[in-house]
Amino acid sequence: MTLVGSAATVVLLRDSLAGPEVLLLERPRHTGSFAGAWVFPGGRVDPEDYASADANNDGGADGNGDEAYELAAARRAGVRETLEETGVVVPPESLVRVSCWIPPTGATKRLKTWFFLAPAPEQEIKLNEGELMDYAWLTPAEALRRHQEAVMQLVTPTWVTLHLLLQDSTVAGALERAASAEPETFQSRRLAASGGSQVIVWAGDAEYEPGSLAAQATGKHRLTMNGLNWNYERS
Repeated sequence: MTLVGSAATVVLLRDSLAGPEVLLLERPRHTGSFAGAWVFPGGRVDPEDYASADANNDGGADGNGDEAYELAAARRAGVRETLEETGVVVPPESLVRVSCWIPPTGATKRLKTWFFLAPAPEQEIKLNEGELMDYAWLTPAEALRRHQEAVMQLVTPTWVTLHLLLQDSTVAGALERAASAEPETFQSRRLAASGGSQVIVWAGDAEYEPGSLAAQATGKHRLTMNGLNWNYERS
C-alpha cells in the first residue's frame, strides 16, 4: 500500500518543576483517526499548505528542492492544525524538525508524518470540542506511566517520541538537542508476533531488512510491545 499523503505533528513543550511537560490531546473514543488515543496536536497537510509553501522563506524550512517544499508545507500544516485544535498560535520559525514517521506496509492509513518540537506560547488552551475530548500537560515519564497502567492510550510514534524526551531536563535542552541532531526517519516494519509480543523495527535493527547487507549487523532498533509493557531498544 502506497503512502496517501503527508501530515505534521507539533510537540509543544513547557518547563515545570518536574522537568519539561508536553501537551497531549485526547481523541474521541469511537470515531476518527487514533480513536481514544492521546496524541500531539497535528493533522494532514492540505492542498492550501502546499500552495502557500515557500521553500526558501517559510520560517526555517530546511532541506533542498522537493524536500524543502514538503517541509515548508508541513510547517504550515503544523501551525494551522495546532491553532485549529488548541487555539494556540505557534510561530512557524519556532518549530524544530525532529523526525519523520512512515507507517508499516498494510497500515490502514499511510501518511508520512513530520514531527516538530516547539516551545509552548503562554496561551490558554481552547480545544476544538468537535474533534477532541480533553487535554493534559504531562512530563514524558508521567505520560508513559499512565500508558503502562492503561490510564492513557498512546500510539507508537507518540510513545517513542515521549521516550526519547526522557533524556531532557529543560525545554531549551530538548530544542537544542533536536536542532543539533540529524532528523531521523522512522520507516516502520512489523515483525511476526512471537510469544504474544508485537515488534516494530526500524533501520539499524538486524531484522529490519533480512537478506540484505544491513542484516549482517547485530544491533537493535525496535519497540517490543507485550500488552501495555512496551520496551524501546537501540544499540
